[in-house]
Amino acid sequence: MAHKITLIPGDGIGPEVTRATVRILEATGVKFEWESFAVGADAYEKFGEYIPKEVIESIERTHVGLKGPVTTPVGGGFSSINVALRQKFELYANFRPIRNLPHIPTRYPDVDLIIVRENTESLYSGLEHEVVPGVVESLKIITEKASTRIARFAFEYARNNQRKKIHAIHKANIMKLSDGLFLRCCRTVAKEYPEIVYGEHIVDNTCMQLVMNPYQYDMLVMENLYGDIISDLCAAFVGGLGFVPSANLGEKCAIFEAVHGSAPDIAGKNVANPTALLRSALLMLRHIGEFDAALQIRNALEKVYRHREKLTRDIGGQAGTSQFADAVIEEMEAQSEVRPPAQSSRA
Repeated sequence: MAHKITLIPGDGIGPEVTRATVRILEATGVKFEWESFAVGADAYEKFGEYIPKEVIESIERTHVGLKGPVTTPVGGGFSSINVALRQKFELYANFRPIRNLPHIPTRYPDVDLIIVRENTESLYSGLEHEVVPGVVESLKIITEKASTRIARFAFEYARNNQRKKIHAIHKANIMKLSDGLFLRCCRTVAKEYPEIVYGEHIVDNTCMQLVMNPYQYDMLVMENLYGDIISDLCAAFVGGLGFVPSANLGEKCAIFEAVHGSAPDIAGKNVANPTALLRSALLMLRHIGEFDAALQIRNALEKVYRHREKLTRDIGGQAGTSQFADAVIEEMEAQSEVRPPAQSSRA
């Protein structure tokens, strides 16, 4: 049976990295039925809506989305498509693993961090208004429900995946009520998981500690704004946003996306690196139960990264987007050729 997936290619380099990722996914032999839609400015030009109702209906039907980068206007224009989709489908957990790929020069080898970010409230609730001319107020919303839910998500993941330590990141020394509530919820949940070491760090100190020694952390859980900032900071440990995956997870739906920009300056030139979206697609494969396919692609991707000539130009190679996808597929095929035959069940 084919997996039905809502596909949002995005804009800028989005369609190119999406095509490359889809080709690699289909090369696993897993069957997909893609329902593809435009969002953002392109959708508005065609349908008069930034998120057409067909997109919403498709995600409600498939429960899984794969999304390329979408341009968000700065200081005006339409609201973030990413935030709108997270709020619409209550994708309350942003899950971002931070792990190195081979042969990407960084200051920090062998990083293995998990960032868990509450995804639906805090300052990203979008509740803003002008009090008087020249004075704007933004409301930070923190609730017991959302804070407890994200804490439990983090601790459940830690328990099920042999993670040993979780830090809650906060600014409760200043925002005593809002961040104080977040911490109280995390502490309450932590008591249910005595095998996991629990700690708390103030967000500004956390940024310094990460830069000094990221290895002291295992998992970090935090509210929305802090998670946006710290997850990007941690991406720098492994080469930048072009290499890290992201999953937005809810009770009923999940959307997997590249979190880098749409890079319109290089759109259509076949030079974009599809790694971030591809690694996000690996999270998607695991989410839908296709663990063997995820492992097959991951192993092939790591082999490609050991051969500089097969890499895209942003990391010193000469391959284009499509050539990079070709190289990953070739490695997948090579794996299949050397895979030992299955043992007989009668042996």
